[in-house]
Amino acid sequence: MGRGDKKTKKGKIFKGSFGKSRPARPAQAKKAAAAEKKA
Repeated sequence: MGRGDKKTKKGKIFKGSFGKSRPARPAQAKKAAAAEKKA
């Protein structure tokens, strides 16, 4: 648990990677972008 743990969100931010705990595009952002495109 911490920056060295690449399974946690903090560790992923530190490593600059994405995954289950830190999705590249959060579900809410995806919905907002889709709604924006339609308008």
